[in-house]
Amino acid sequence: MLEKALKGSVGYGIWVAVLLLLTANGLFFYLKQLDYGLGITGLSRDVSWGLYIAQFTFLVGVAASAVMLVLPYYLHDYKAFGKITILGEFLAVAAVIMCVTFVFIDLGRPDRVANILLYPSPGSVLFWDVIVLNGYLLINIVTGWTVLESDKKGVPPPAWVKPLIILSIPWAISIHTVTAFIYAGLPGRGFWLTAIMAPRFLASAFASGPALLILICLLLKRLTRFDAGEKAVQTLATIVAYALATSIFFVLVELFTVYYSQVPGHMHHMTYLFAGLEGHTGIARWMALAALLAFAALALLIIPRTRKNEPLLALACAGVFLALWIEKGLGLVVTGFVPSPLERIADYTPTLPEAAITIGIWALGLLIVTLLYKVFVSLRQEL
Repeated sequence: MLEKALKGSVGYGIWVAVLLLLTANGLFFYLKQLDYGLGITGLSRDVSWGLYIAQFTFLVGVAASAVMLVLPYYLHDYKAFGKITILGEFLAVAAVIMCVTFVFIDLGRPDRVANILLYPSPGSVLFWDVIVLNGYLLINIVTGWTVLESDKKGVPPPAWVKPLIILSIPWAISIHTVTAFIYAGLPGRGFWLTAIMAPRFLASAFASGPALLILICLLLKRLTRFDAGEKAVQTLATIVAYALATSIFFVLVELFTVYYSQVPGHMHHMTYLFAGLEGHTGIARWMALAALLAFAALALLIIPRTRKNEPLLALACAGVFLALWIEKGLGLVVTGFVPSPLERIADYTPTLPEAAITIGIWALGLLIVTLLYKVFVSLRQEL
């Protein structure tokens, strides 16, 4: 079936060529980073995680969001998701590959990845993160492709597929929970030391991933003959609305806890994040945009008339995706380091090579999604 990904219109060919070019450009700058070191990035002694790990954190949520399709369809027999469950699984495949790639390039010595296999340490959260991410990737590749093959042949999927799909439900929750524990398990970083870090991660995941999937479904409807169905899209939109509201609520709970308790070590981080600290307002400006987008998107998604309007729905979903990309990206990662335990405020700005590498990996992910979805849509059109 892979040969279907090699055929398409002129526009499809141009899109694939652009993605390949951006991926190659990212690879070029990564080779420069590999030669020179992480000194070509904006990272420093005080801010040792930045744009790369921010993308990893956000994309784990996008990958985990496939469960919002799998769970209703396979456990509750919600037929409306029958057409798009595979889309969610293929999106998870691309997202996990991007996650692993971002972690890989963030290592100054990528060869040290082998130490995880050569010297496994079950007491390390990072060890378990590697296990759950790669396991989730394998599950989605096997189940998604097997179901697609069965659709092509016009037969039900093999009996062993459903238990594997059901296993993917708790596995999806585990990949974002373990990622949250990486942050919450660092006692020296007060901003991350919160018991609701994992619930916050899951709430944002169940908003950002389905929002992206809605955008993809609307795009496929416009560019191809594939229609996910209004019922499926509207159900996903409702899921996004509730998940976004929960995510906003969790942030407000954090703000109340921090400022009501008046613990300076916790207040400084939140002040830096939302208002800026001692003139350092770079992240605060981004967070103001994220807050504006989140509340505006929530309003559009809650009102039935605007939610059922496709252009406004697309606008709302784009707002959700961008708002959570900011909040779960640089906002979450960088603020954990600022101010440092020594009360130093260090500015962090991604460099051009860092941005080029990041764009290259996003292009790689979009390329994987494009090819997998091309196979899916072509098969659907034949059937």
